[in-house]
Amino acid sequence: MNRIDLANLIFEKISSSKESLKNQFQNSNSSIGYFFIDDLLPNDIAMQIHNVFPKPEQMVLKKSIREDKYIAAQMNLYNPVLEEIIYAFQDKRIVAIIGEICIILNPLPDEYLYAGGISMMGNNQFLNPHLDNSHDKDRNLWRVLNLLYYVTPDWKEAYGGNLELWPKGLKEQQITIHSKFNRLVVMATHNSSLHSVSPVVHEGFRRCVSNYYFANEPLLETDRFHVTSFRGRPENKLSDFVLRTDTFLRMALRKVFKKGLKENPHVYKKND
Repeated sequence: MNRIDLANLIFEKISSSKESLKNQFQNSNSSIGYFFIDDLLPNDIAMQIHNVFPKPEQMVLKKSIREDKYIAAQMNLYNPVLEEIIYAFQDKRIVAIIGEICIILNPLPDEYLYAGGISMMGNNQFLNPHLDNSHDKDRNLWRVLNLLYYVTPDWKEAYGGNLELWPKGLKEQQITIHSKFNRLVVMATHNSSLHSVSPVVHEGFRRCVSNYYFANEPLLETDRFHVTSFRGRPENKLSDFVLRTDTFLRMALRKVFKKGLKENPHVYKKND
């Protein structure tokens, strides 16, 4: 199926649940707004997306104290199905209806997949609590929504690799959203949308298709520019200190070098 066929199915599914999704988002919007919808695509299509994911050695490993995961954004290197599903979420109808649900005026998709694309996490891999970079790759638009579509069949919540939201900070209990097969999660991104992925504790890979939407204005009046800002998990005070120092130093560099010292490689470099 191509991106238009996939977008047709996604649009129909979201439209049929539009009011309940609005309620989900509005009920959480005072902290970190989010909604999720299950059975987004017919199961055989979701399974096909899963089946064509590349092997770990064909992806980029990002491993540090901040995170440990496999990612890919150069989509022309992989099975075309993956590029089609990613860009199905950038269909004008999908962008518009998700904007309506989240009450965001004129959200914009990102054709360059800055920090988007596909990701995979296996046993002992993780993503520490963090705030996403506030802007797009050119620092012209504000990042406002994170779309995560999970495609690993039979992935149990007990396996880890689940999205965690920390609406009241790291001193309070997180909200855990199971990275369930064929589930789409949409969450707001702003200066308070601290989130993480719990460590995987299973001999298998949790696979995800991700997109970001941007806008000309931030979600909150209090939002300010920031780099991707990591924290340690509540039980790891030393990591938290190191990561907060790391964020402080990278922010200081950005005051001098607006776009950083080097180009972020996590983009889809297309041939003109």
